[in-house]
Amino acid sequence: MSARQRKTDAARLERLERENERLRHSVRELSLLNDLARDIGASRDADAIMRTIVRRALKSVEAEQGVITLVEDREDDPMTTLLRTAGSSAGQGPFKVNDSLLGWMMLHKKPLVLNNPTRDDRFKGTRWDASVRSILCVPLLIRSRLTGLLTVYNKKTATGFTESDQRLLSIIAAQSAQILENARLYEEEKALSQMREEMRLALDIQMSLLPKAPPETPGYAIAGVSLPAQTVGGDYFDYIPLDEDTLGLCVGDVSGKGLPASLLMANVQATLRGQAPWSDTVSACVERVNRLLCQRIRKGSFVTLVYGILDPHRHQFSFANAGHNRPYLRAADGTVRRLDQGGLALGFLADYTYQETTIGFAPGDLLLLYSDGIPEAMNPAHEQFSEERLVALLKTHTGSPKALIDTIIKAVTTHAGKAPPSDDMTLLAVKRVG
Repeated sequence: MSARQRKTDAARLERLERENERLRHSVRELSLLNDLARDIGASRDADAIMRTIVRRALKSVEAEQGVITLVEDREDDPMTTLLRTAGSSAGQGPFKVNDSLLGWMMLHKKPLVLNNPTRDDRFKGTRWDASVRSILCVPLLIRSRLTGLLTVYNKKTATGFTESDQRLLSIIAAQSAQILENARLYEEEKALSQMREEMRLALDIQMSLLPKAPPETPGYAIAGVSLPAQTVGGDYFDYIPLDEDTLGLCVGDVSGKGLPASLLMANVQATLRGQAPWSDTVSACVERVNRLLCQRIRKGSFVTLVYGILDPHRHQFSFANAGHNRPYLRAADGTVRRLDQGGLALGFLADYTYQETTIGFAPGDLLLLYSDGIPEAMNPAHEQFSEERLVALLKTHTGSPKALIDTIIKAVTTHAGKAPPSDDMTLLAVKRVG
């Protein structure tokens, strides 16, 4: 065999060996990607998925440490980005992605290799962790939207990360991004479902605290309702039996909405029920409740309340108003009087003195207590239902307290139209019928 032939055969053999090595490398990559797809495809645990991805990524590119950082832009604040760092290397605490690296990736959304981070001109002035020798970072993209970063640190060989490493890690990121996004959405859906169930239970508890039916009171018809603006609310009303002759009545409105307000409402109700039977006067009861609330509730929270005692034998109603909407008294002839006595909301000054007022009930008189969710209910044009409309309904109504409440709720709902309720709505009406 001639020297030329031997040279040709050697070159052919070298090409075959290179091709075989490329094919073996491709088979290893396909095997790794197949194993990765099998491991993460059926899981819905985002943290477990991220740990698996990091473990496979470290093995595939021969890196020492790695981390996945999820990125989420807040819709209510586009300038704020929420980061969730997890899936770090076994035995290592979660790495915090350098802010400069994160900013570069959010801007460029493409793979980045830094085999000498401290001397890279793109990151002048950036302070890297002393243990970081080399970095390979690839984006997790969903329809061109950056949802996270897969970052590995410190190539085990002295050559640093290669184009082949970059290509393989990019494939892993592309394969993993949607699966991670699905897992994240599943977690959000699961959390939302759990929250809804908790809110449903909270509503059941709150509704159980409100009166099921008005008490039988000789000579009087009584009705009440409370409709939360959200699943649960901070309004409430109550009937408190005091003795055989008198009945406590109240309507309250806690600052805020939702679950925190409902918890405070339950506290107020329990406090009032605990103090009412042992208080000689209405004002003394409200003052005791105020002192207790000032000790318990957090700064900035407060409660408005109208509490009174109905004496059906003397046909009198004695009440105190702690910063609440002024009640209305409708006479049998249709005239409406606003009861303007008032005081400071509960929860501000522990030693505040509340004024007590007593009114008489003539036959046909109707007393209406309500929360600000009634007059302040707005329609899509931001027009309030108003006190004027409420008084107009009172003047023309001649039926029962329940019928009046139904009429008011219907009128407010019609006024609001498609606008969502802006506040809880509570009404309590008392009419002398005998």
